[in-house]
Amino acid sequence: MPKIGTSLLSDTTVRTAKPKKKSYMLRDGGGLWLVVEPTGRKWWKTRFVFAKKENSFSLGEYPIVSLASAREKRDGIRKQLAEGIDPGVVRKSEKARESGDGSFEMVAREWHKRFALSKWSPGHAETILHRLEQDVFPYIGRRPVEEITAPEVLKVLRRIEGRSLELAHRAKYACGQIFRYAISIGLATVDPVAPLREALPPVKPKHMAAPTDPKEIAPLLRMLDGYEGSKIVKCALQLAPLLFVRPGELRSMQWQDVDLDKAEWAYTIPKTGNQHIVPLARQAVMILRKLHGLTGGGPYAFPNGRSMHRCMSDNAVNAALRRMGIDTRNELTGHGFRAMARTVLDEVLGFRPDLIEHQLGHSVRDPLGRAYNRTKHLPERKKMMQTWADYLDAIKKDSKIIPIRSIG
Repeated sequence: MPKIGTSLLSDTTVRTAKPKKKSYMLRDGGGLWLVVEPTGRKWWKTRFVFAKKENSFSLGEYPIVSLASAREKRDGIRKQLAEGIDPGVVRKSEKARESGDGSFEMVAREWHKRFALSKWSPGHAETILHRLEQDVFPYIGRRPVEEITAPEVLKVLRRIEGRSLELAHRAKYACGQIFRYAISIGLATVDPVAPLREALPPVKPKHMAAPTDPKEIAPLLRMLDGYEGSKIVKCALQLAPLLFVRPGELRSMQWQDVDLDKAEWAYTIPKTGNQHIVPLARQAVMILRKLHGLTGGGPYAFPNGRSMHRCMSDNAVNAALRRMGIDTRNELTGHGFRAMARTVLDEVLGFRPDLIEHQLGHSVRDPLGRAYNRTKHLPERKKMMQTWADYLDAIKKDSKIIPIRSIG
């Protein structure tokens, strides 16, 4: 809304505004202008900035659109901006609906264009669009987005499921985002994907509780990297396999315990009361630096959605896994990754069992019965954690690689 004290137009000013040799504008405030043309035509214009780009369009002609109506439209646009909605996209959608072109494909491409640069890597954006073009658009792409029903979407998902259950879940997730986007811009009122929550069986790869084969680990890691929900939850999902700490320890991570320059996370293990250090690989530091920009203003790296002074609940991570079609009963964010790391670090990468157990936060004693302190073998453990992170990166890029036993 325009600030008190700014020069606002009145009905009299608008009605009596005379044409001049050249077009001119009268400012009402808040991005609203009255344009007066040499012909005497008067129309309302609004200007706004979204994503650092200036845009403008007409709000209608005066007197068909009165001053009060123009202000109401302007305020509606300002509300959209405050909610992070691009008024230009809303305007295009309204025109599409009026022309009968509010199709699912049109909305999907607009949604894809809107998020391709801000949320996804180029490769991931290309993959999402390719899947839609191959598996979804041919069947419901031309249908008006507001008329598509849950059974129609399910029929599309069943076709994909016959080829890959994992891809079917990803398609369901993307379609849900598209329908919710359509609702936000006024082209739909219902998300037909919502009733399909239990329509597909969960993804249950063999031995998922502790996968050790690259062919089992790689798809899971790629699913975590492709999560498109909360950025904070995504960071938790990506760090879980890298750090393989207990779920509660990860969720309760505090920034005061993290030294990104030293690449270490030092804290007290709640379960045992022992002091513990987690060396941070380059990949983990990169994720944490990104996370610090989001939550560094509070004590917790993963704050609760309702309070910065409480840590994230395990329900947040489990809900994210379920949305991707992963069975959370396998505890993939915690014990599943811990078992995976223990096995692969020993049997595949060849690190000493005592180093692995120490890094898992277990009580480890030397031959004389003395417990190792938290700094024991820290250089070797740093090397182990970096090797582990590099191994995960390698299998994500190529799940067909043959694990090679390295020196621990």
